[in-house]
Amino acid sequence: MAVMAMMAGLGVARLRAQDQQLETTRRTKSKVQPVYPDLARKMNITGTVKIQVVVAPNGTVKDAKVVGGHPVLAGAALEAVRKWRFEPAAVESSGVVDFKFEPHQ
Repeated sequence: MAVMAMMAGLGVARLRAQDQQLETTRRTKSKVQPVYPDLARKMNITGTVKIQVVVAPNGTVKDAKVVGGHPVLAGAALEAVRKWRFEPAAVESSGVVDFKFEPHQ
């Protein structure tokens, strides 16, 4: 499970990406953090976005789709996970990545 934090724009947000299911089959080489959307910050929207990810044998994200979460947060999570890179493998693999969007206290 990966736990990450970042600062986004003028506001501060705490984001956690949990890719436990995918981590068991493919290790990540690089992860891009989603940017907490300004609209979500202004509307005080928090929550978890679930992204179904298919990773190609070469380690790039072949396909990614939102399977749950607030629509205002989903775009940022989807954009970030598409930039992730995984270790190469003989076959493609898939899993679910959870991004938790929480305002920093």
